Amino acid sequence: MNRRERTQILVDGSPQLAKELASEIEASYAVNVIEQPNNGLVMLKMRENAKRSLFYLGEVIVVEAKVEINGHLGLGIVIGTNENLAYYLAVIDAAYNAALPETAWWAKKLQTERQHINENIKFRTSKILKTKVSFETMDE
Repeated sequence: MNRRERTQILVDGSPQLAKELASEIEASYAVNVIEQPNNGLVMLKMRENAKRSLFYLGEVIVVEAKVEINGHLGLGIVIGTNENLAYYLAVIDAAYNAALPETAWWAKKLQTERQHINENIKFRTSKILKTKVSFETMDE
């Protein structure tokens, strides 16, 4: 599982999972906070479909944090204002960058969370599709 997939699961999934994983590391290792979670703005880049050209849609508020564990840097960036999640993501990223032994067991937890996310998406989609109107039946 790569960094993008891991981060997507932690952001979309239960906030408790990120907290649990970060707490495991904090209990066993010294976490040096390089940059406290703070707000920032990031330009949102989009691609126009017809000509496939890039343009900037606007700015997005983010929270970013940086930590260090055993000389390895970890970065957490979250859209919105969730400072705790940004910190947890930074700790988890640093743990993976440092190849800490705890990370070997996390893959199973992350896969389970991915399944929960997919089930929730299917459930919400099915609820939305129940309200879909079929205009073909109106022709009769």
